Amino acid sequence: MPPKISIVTVTCNAGLLLEKTFASIEKLKYDNKELIVVDGLSTDNTMTIIKRYSERGIITSYVSEYDNGIYDAMNKGARMCSGEWVIFMNAGDAFASDDVLQRVFSGSPIEADIVYGDVVKNGLVKQAPARFHLYHRMLFCHQSAFVRRSCLLGMPFDTNHRLSADLKFFLGQYLRHARFRHVGIPVSIFDTNGVSNSQRSKGLRDNIRVVCETIPYPRRIQFVLRLLVPYLMCKLRGK
Repeated sequence: MPPKISIVTVTCNAGLLLEKTFASIEKLKYDNKELIVVDGLSTDNTMTIIKRYSERGIITSYVSEYDNGIYDAMNKGARMCSGEWVIFMNAGDAFASDDVLQRVFSGSPIEADIVYGDVVKNGLVKQAPARFHLYHRMLFCHQSAFVRRSCLLGMPFDTNHRLSADLKFFLGQYLRHARFRHVGIPVSIFDTNGVSNSQRSKGLRDNIRVVCETIPYPRRIQFVLRLLVPYLMCKLRGK
């Protein structure tokens, strides 16, 4: 039997975007899945949409309560899951096709801890590298990555990082010798209006903090220098 996949949607006051995400999940041709929704006490129409999809049996479980930012909510979602694999598909994001879970998981068992694919941004497919390695930024889109739940429970996202905790998580997994595997298909359609894209300079600054905390010397110096130039340019441009 194919493994159970937990899809986690984290949201707060993004009711206008949720329909796109939930409709994409509803169309998936994969039975052994669940949808967990973590809402941060939205005050718009988010809960109306969540309850409607819950009544239709699309949402397995949901909660609406205070959280300490997106990564705290993602940690919460991982704890609520029951699947072997977890993928985060947040408000505004969507799966690239309705058969993507079949294509990734319907074959022989996957000998990996993290499986990542390509992403569609602004209508174009952006290919992820075939091999994961230490780097100063994300090598693949988080919404195109399936992670074993045991990895998420063993190393939760560091909530001290408001924008780059996912980078720290994947670097940490690599340094712990987690097994990465690339699948050469688009997994997600990424919403480019997310917080990490709208707060570019803050995201770069958080990347610098992550590099300083995780990457060993001398690569640490090299990566910090690579980040400093775009960070300073963003600050000058007021981004």
